[in-house]
Amino acid sequence: MEQLNSSILLIDDHPMLRNGVKQLINTLSHFEIVGETGSGLEGVKLAEKLDPDIILLDINMSDVSGLEILRYLREQNISSRIIMFTVSDAKEDIIAALKMGADGYLLKDMEPEDFLKALKNISMGKVIMDDAISHIILNYMRQGGEPTTKQIHDVNLLTPRENEIFNLLVKGLSNKLIAKNLDIVESTVKVHIKSIFKKLNFKSRMEMTIWYLQNKE
Repeated sequence: MEQLNSSILLIDDHPMLRNGVKQLINTLSHFEIVGETGSGLEGVKLAEKLDPDIILLDINMSDVSGLEILRYLREQNISSRIIMFTVSDAKEDIIAALKMGADGYLLKDMEPEDFLKALKNISMGKVIMDDAISHIILNYMRQGGEPTTKQIHDVNLLTPRENEIFNLLVKGLSNKLIAKNLDIVESTVKVHIKSIFKKLNFKSRMEMTIWYLQNKE
Protein backbone atom coordinates (compact mmCIF):
# COMPACT_ATOMS: atom_id res chain seq x y z
CA MET A 1 0.00 0.00 0.00
CA GLU A 2 1.34 3.45 -0.87
CA GLN A 3 2.41 5.45 2.18
CA LEU A 4 1.38 9.08 2.14
CA ASN A 5 3.24 11.92 3.84
CA SER A 6 2.15 12.90 7.36
CA SER A 7 2.62 16.34 8.92
CA ILE A 8 3.38 16.61 12.64
CA LEU A 9 3.02 19.38 15.24
CA LEU A 10 4.96 19.08 18.53
CA ILE A 11 3.52 20.77 21.63
CA ASP A 12 5.86 20.20 24.59
CA ASP A 13 7.54 22.64 26.97
CA HIS A 14 10.79 20.66 27.29
CA PRO A 15 13.19 21.91 24.56
CA MET A 16 15.64 19.03 24.91
CA LEU A 17 12.88 16.46 24.53
CA ARG A 18 11.45 18.28 21.50
CA ASN A 19 14.89 18.27 19.89
CA GLY A 20 15.30 14.55 20.58
CA VAL A 21 11.87 13.77 19.16
CA LYS A 22 12.62 15.85 16.06
CA GLN A 23 15.87 13.98 15.48
CA LEU A 24 14.05 10.66 15.78
CA ILE A 25 11.24 11.70 13.44
CA ASN A 26 13.74 13.03 10.89
CA THR A 27 15.14 9.50 10.54
CA LEU A 28 11.85 8.49 8.91
CA SER A 29 10.71 9.32 5.42
CA HIS A 30 7.07 10.33 4.82
CA PHE A 31 7.01 12.47 8.00
CA GLU A 32 7.42 16.24 8.21
CA ILE A 33 7.48 18.38 11.35
CA VAL A 34 5.52 21.46 10.30
CA GLY A 35 5.58 23.20 13.67
CA GLU A 36 6.75 23.03 17.28
CA THR A 37 6.25 25.05 20.42
CA GLY A 38 6.80 24.98 24.18
CA SER A 39 3.66 27.05 24.79
CA GLY A 40 0.22 25.51 25.03
CA LEU A 41 -1.47 28.72 23.88
CA GLU A 42 0.85 28.98 20.88
CA GLY A 43 0.21 25.29 20.21
CA VAL A 44 -3.51 25.96 19.88
CA LYS A 45 -2.84 28.72 17.35
CA LEU A 46 -0.47 26.50 15.35
CA ALA A 47 -2.94 23.61 15.37
CA GLU A 48 -5.69 25.82 13.97
CA LYS A 49 -3.37 27.40 11.40
CA LEU A 50 -1.49 24.31 10.20
CA ASP A 51 -4.18 21.59 10.55
CA PRO A 52 -1.48 18.88 10.83
CA ASP A 53 -2.16 15.17 10.42
CA ILE A 54 -0.71 14.39 13.87
CA ILE A 55 -0.30 16.44 17.05
CA LEU A 56 2.03 15.15 19.78
CA LEU A 57 0.81 16.87 22.95
CA ASP A 58 2.26 16.82 26.45
CA ILE A 59 -0.18 16.83 29.40
CA ASN A 60 1.97 18.78 31.87
CA MET A 61 2.49 22.09 30.07
CA SER A 62 3.72 25.11 32.03
CA ASP A 63 1.10 27.63 30.87
CA VAL A 64 -2.02 25.53 30.30
CA SER A 65 -2.86 21.85 30.81
CA GLY A 66 -2.47 19.60 27.79
CA LEU A 67 -5.88 18.14 28.62
CA GLU A 68 -7.44 21.60 28.37
CA ILE A 69 -5.69 22.08 25.01
CA LEU A 70 -7.11 18.73 23.89
CA ARG A 71 -10.61 19.70 25.03
CA TYR A 72 -10.45 23.03 23.21
CA LEU A 73 -9.13 21.58 19.95
CA ARG A 74 -11.88 18.96 19.88
CA GLU A 75 -14.51 21.64 20.57
CA GLN A 76 -13.11 23.54 17.57
CA ASN A 77 -13.45 20.38 15.44
CA ILE A 78 -9.71 20.13 14.75
CA SER A 79 -9.44 16.93 12.71
CA SER A 80 -5.80 16.16 13.55
CA ARG A 81 -4.97 12.89 15.28
CA ILE A 82 -4.06 14.06 18.77
CA ILE A 83 -1.65 11.82 20.67
CA MET A 84 -0.87 12.50 24.32
CA PHE A 85 2.90 12.11 24.81
CA THR A 86 3.62 12.32 28.52
CA VAL A 87 5.31 10.94 31.63
CA SER A 88 1.93 10.54 33.36
CA ASP A 89 0.52 7.02 33.67
CA ALA A 90 -2.13 8.18 36.16
CA LYS A 91 -5.51 6.53 35.55
CA GLU A 92 -7.25 9.90 35.93
CA ASP A 93 -5.17 11.48 33.13
CA ILE A 94 -5.63 8.49 30.83
CA ILE A 95 -9.42 8.36 31.24
CA ALA A 96 -9.69 12.14 30.93
CA ALA A 97 -7.71 12.06 27.68
CA LEU A 98 -9.99 9.33 26.31
CA LYS A 99 -13.14 11.22 27.27
CA MET A 100 -11.83 14.45 25.72
CA GLY A 101 -11.04 12.82 22.39
CA ALA A 102 -7.39 11.75 22.36
CA ASP A 103 -6.46 9.35 19.56
CA GLY A 104 -3.65 7.70 21.49
CA TYR A 105 -1.56 7.80 24.65
CA LEU A 106 2.20 7.27 24.70
CA LEU A 107 4.62 7.42 27.61
CA LYS A 108 7.90 9.31 27.25
CA ASP A 109 9.96 6.49 28.76
CA MET A 110 9.31 4.22 25.77
CA GLU A 111 12.23 2.97 23.69
CA PRO A 112 13.11 5.09 20.60
CA GLU A 113 12.42 2.20 18.21
CA ASP A 114 9.01 1.66 19.84
CA PHE A 115 8.24 5.36 19.44
CA LEU A 116 9.07 5.24 15.72
CA LYS A 117 6.95 2.13 15.28
CA ALA A 118 4.07 3.82 17.11
CA LEU A 119 4.40 6.89 14.91
CA LYS A 120 4.17 4.78 11.77
CA ASN A 121 1.07 3.04 13.13
CA ILE A 122 -0.47 6.37 14.11
CA SER A 123 0.00 7.65 10.55
CA MET A 124 -2.00 4.64 9.32
CA GLY A 125 -4.87 5.44 11.66
CA LYS A 126 -4.25 2.75 14.25
CA VAL A 127 -5.12 3.09 17.92
CA ILE A 128 -1.90 3.50 19.89
CA MET A 129 -1.38 3.07 23.63
CA ASP A 130 0.87 1.26 26.09
CA ASP A 131 -0.32 -2.21 27.16
CA ALA A 132 -0.92 -1.10 30.76
CA ILE A 133 -2.81 1.96 29.53
CA SER A 134 -4.87 -0.22 27.18
CA HIS A 135 -5.87 -2.36 30.16
CA ILE A 136 -7.06 0.71 32.08
CA ILE A 137 -9.10 2.00 29.15
CA LEU A 138 -10.67 -1.37 28.33
CA ASN A 139 -11.76 -1.79 31.94
CA TYR A 140 -13.25 1.69 31.87
CA MET A 141 -15.13 0.96 28.64
CA ARG A 142 -16.41 -2.40 29.93
CA GLN A 143 -17.80 -0.66 32.98
CA GLY A 144 -19.65 1.72 30.70
CA GLY A 145 -17.71 4.80 31.72
CA GLU A 146 -19.79 7.44 33.44
CA PRO A 147 -23.58 6.93 33.47
CA THR A 148 -25.03 8.94 30.64
CA THR A 149 -27.75 8.71 28.04
CA LYS A 150 -25.10 9.25 25.36
CA GLN A 151 -23.60 5.77 25.73
CA ILE A 152 -25.74 4.39 22.88
CA HIS A 153 -23.79 3.91 19.65
CA ASP A 154 -26.23 2.98 16.86
CA VAL A 155 -24.49 2.41 13.53
CA ASN A 156 -27.90 2.21 11.86
CA LEU A 157 -28.00 6.01 12.07
CA LEU A 158 -25.22 6.25 9.48
CA THR A 159 -25.78 6.92 5.80
CA PRO A 160 -24.36 4.37 3.31
CA ARG A 161 -21.32 6.58 2.66
CA GLU A 162 -20.78 7.18 6.39
CA ASN A 163 -20.99 3.44 6.96
CA GLU A 164 -18.29 2.88 4.32
CA ILE A 165 -16.04 5.38 6.05
CA PHE A 166 -16.82 3.96 9.50
CA ASN A 167 -15.71 0.49 8.36
CA LEU A 168 -12.46 1.90 7.02
CA LEU A 169 -11.85 3.94 10.18
CA VAL A 170 -12.10 0.93 12.48
CA LYS A 171 -9.71 -0.96 10.18
CA GLY A 172 -7.13 1.72 10.94
CA LEU A 173 -7.07 3.76 7.72
CA SER A 174 -6.05 7.41 7.92
CA ASN A 175 -8.12 10.21 6.40
CA LYS A 176 -5.79 10.35 3.40
CA LEU A 177 -6.02 6.62 2.75
CA ILE A 178 -9.81 6.63 3.15
CA ALA A 179 -10.03 9.42 0.57
CA LYS A 180 -7.76 7.50 -1.78
CA ASN A 181 -9.70 4.26 -1.24
CA LEU A 182 -13.10 5.87 -1.93
CA ASP A 183 -11.81 8.26 -4.62
CA ILE A 184 -13.03 11.36 -2.80
CA VAL A 185 -11.20 14.41 -1.47
CA GLU A 186 -9.83 14.42 2.08
CA SER A 187 -11.94 17.40 3.12
CA THR A 188 -15.08 15.37 2.33
CA VAL A 189 -13.78 12.52 4.46
CA LYS A 190 -13.28 14.93 7.39
CA VAL A 191 -16.87 16.18 7.08
CA HIS A 192 -18.22 12.61 7.12
CA ILE A 193 -16.05 11.66 10.11
CA LYS A 194 -17.37 14.60 12.12
CA SER A 195 -20.91 13.47 11.30
CA ILE A 196 -20.10 9.87 12.29
CA PHE A 197 -18.67 10.96 15.65
CA LYS A 198 -21.73 13.12 16.33
CA LYS A 199 -24.27 10.43 15.39
CA LEU A 200 -22.51 7.68 17.33
CA ASN A 201 -21.53 9.85 20.32
CA PHE A 202 -17.79 9.23 19.98
CA LYS A 203 -15.09 11.85 20.55
CA SER A 204 -12.15 10.07 18.93
CA ARG A 205 -11.05 7.15 16.78
CA MET A 206 -9.55 5.54 19.86
CA GLU A 207 -12.89 5.45 21.69
CA MET A 208 -14.73 4.29 18.58
CA THR A 209 -12.24 1.55 17.69
CA ILE A 210 -12.18 0.13 21.22
CA TRP A 211 -15.99 0.02 21.19
CA TYR A 212 -15.97 -1.67 17.76
CA LEU A 213 -13.46 -4.32 18.84
CA GLN A 214 -15.56 -5.12 21.89
CA ASN A 215 -18.83 -5.41 19.96
CA LYS A 216 -17.96 -6.81 16.53
CA GLU A 217 -19.00 -10.41 17.29
